[in-house]
Amino acid sequence: MISLDTFDFKILRALQNDGRLSNQNLAEIAGLSASQCSRRRMRLEEEKVISSYRAELASEALGFGVIAFIQITLATHSPDNAKKFRALVSRIDDIQEAYALTGDADYMIKAVLRDLRSLSQMVNEILMPHPSVAHVRSSIVLDRLKESGKLPLRG
Repeated sequence: MISLDTFDFKILRALQNDGRLSNQNLAEIAGLSASQCSRRRMRLEEEKVISSYRAELASEALGFGVIAFIQITLATHSPDNAKKFRALVSRIDDIQEAYALTGDADYMIKAVLRDLRSLSQMVNEILMPHPSVAHVRSSIVLDRLKESGKLPLRG
């Protein structure tokens, strides 16, 4: 783990709020000169503390009206079967996030889809027929209470 000081945390918090900040604006927020801030930002990028910059798109404004969480249980628990399932997940653009779990389900998937028909197609035509999958259980999001990709930075 990289050693971070108060200035680094100020930079990281500011960039979490607005990744488009100019170096001059970021320096003012952090209380550093522009050159010091630039060097720190480059170090944070090189050390992979800052992994990327991207625009967050509004899913509903673009016609994606359904968010679903899908639990998957594999047919067999073998490295080859897990590899096949991971390959399947990587090919499906509707899947935003996927996690291997402990407990009853082997995987949890978050999918963003245009409508219920799209969810039905994913579950019935892609996931359930796949040879690595034994059981699929989906839950549809009724209301989003909180959404944040921000880490709870302190320091």
